[in-house]
Amino acid sequence: MAKKRNTPVYLCALVLFLGGLGYLLYSGLGENTAYFLNVSEALAMPPKDLGKARLFGTVAEQGISRPDDAMGVSFMLVDKDQAAKTIRVDFKGAVPDTFKPGVEVIVEGGVNPASGAFAANTLMTKCPSKYQKENRG
Repeated sequence: MAKKRNTPVYLCALVLFLGGLGYLLYSGLGENTAYFLNVSEALAMPPKDLGKARLFGTVAEQGISRPDDAMGVSFMLVDKDQAAKTIRVDFKGAVPDTFKPGVEVIVEGGVNPASGAFAANTLMTKCPSKYQKENRG
């Protein structure tokens, strides 16, 4: 009895696998891609290119305001290396307990074309130094 050749089955499986992998790469890199920028890099880009981005910087000492009737905060985000570069951030949501002036944060969202401010939908603070291991020398 002659052996059947399974080549067409393997080719079909390979085509399906590569097609699925290609779709995952296309969909993952397409609409879900967000730039990771510091404030000066974000200010150098056209606002239309900042529809989805992650910014990192330091919360300014002045200009923090919280709405009376809702959760959220508005503040100035300062570039870590160039203190003169700032961008206004408007965040609506639960503000982390560690949020305060001088703390490093990462915000994710996009530029609001009407106001020019960065409308953040995510706000994360860097862990304060009290959680880091002490340097005992």
